[in-house]
Amino acid sequence: MRLKFIFAIAILVTSSSCFKSRRSDKAGEKMQEFIIDISNYAKAQKPGFIIIPQNGAELAFNYLYQPDGTYAAYLSAIDGFGIEELFYNYSYEPDQERIDMLRELVGSKPVMVSEMVTDPNSIGHAYQLNANEGFLCFVRDANNYDYLNIPDTIVDENSDDIFTLAQAKNYLYLISTDAFSTKAEFLSAIAATNYDVILIDLFFGDDVLTTTDLQSIRHKANGGQRLLISYISIGSAENYRYYWEENWKLHHPSWLKREYDGYPDEFWVKFWKDEWREIIFGNDNSYIKKIINAGFDGAYLDNVEAYYYLYFDE
Repeated sequence: MRLKFIFAIAILVTSSSCFKSRRSDKAGEKMQEFIIDISNYAKAQKPGFIIIPQNGAELAFNYLYQPDGTYAAYLSAIDGFGIEELFYNYSYEPDQERIDMLRELVGSKPVMVSEMVTDPNSIGHAYQLNANEGFLCFVRDANNYDYLNIPDTIVDENSDDIFTLAQAKNYLYLISTDAFSTKAEFLSAIAATNYDVILIDLFFGDDVLTTTDLQSIRHKANGGQRLLISYISIGSAENYRYYWEENWKLHHPSWLKREYDGYPDEFWVKFWKDEWREIIFGNDNSYIKKIINAGFDGAYLDNVEAYYYLYFDE
């Protein structure tokens, strides 16, 4: 009898896992559609606007499965891939599955990798590994987990004018402003650098960056023009953003689906719901429209892996 009971439990667990996998796969296809729709809207508003999803490289393939070939409509909608912790996740831990996917994709779109390296002696190794693959690389150390510091050195520093991601040789990932006491200090620190691409948040505190603000960092310190990209989370809601309403909490609205482990201010969302889509794009008060109005060259779409984390743990 006990063996029968254990066997029944095993069947239930397996069935539940399969059900979750099917729902996640379906949500993955919805995320592909979501990103394509965001891109179509943004590029209609501002031709040439750059779209870079972070992580979720499998979204570039039909049915999220590399052997089924690349998804042409998705690749046409995006302009690059953002990837975190590809070779280094604190220590050297190459993610071979993602490396293989990106090797196939880098020929069609630039790949921007952010590595987390705690040993200073390994920083050069991280840069070299990515350079060998043709990937742009930004390395943050143990003191820069939340992307709040500007590194002291720039790899492949240059004075070229940069108009496309394909022309870039390096980038700065600086989405936290906690290290800066004022917006002026923040902008001055960026203006003093020679990075080809600047990835920052749309906001400094509660204030939206203006076209004047962006103009002050549009050029490198050496005179070369560069790209300015705005961070945006499209798969999670953040309770400190302008769109958050005071009475919102988990499951209210119903599309605030799940707590985001490790980030108490965030919730995974049912991103296909109309109310969330309208927050992100499609109207003059949408997040993407605010990014465009500020004068950014593109958007960096974070938490696209919501399709997975809505159903599975980290």
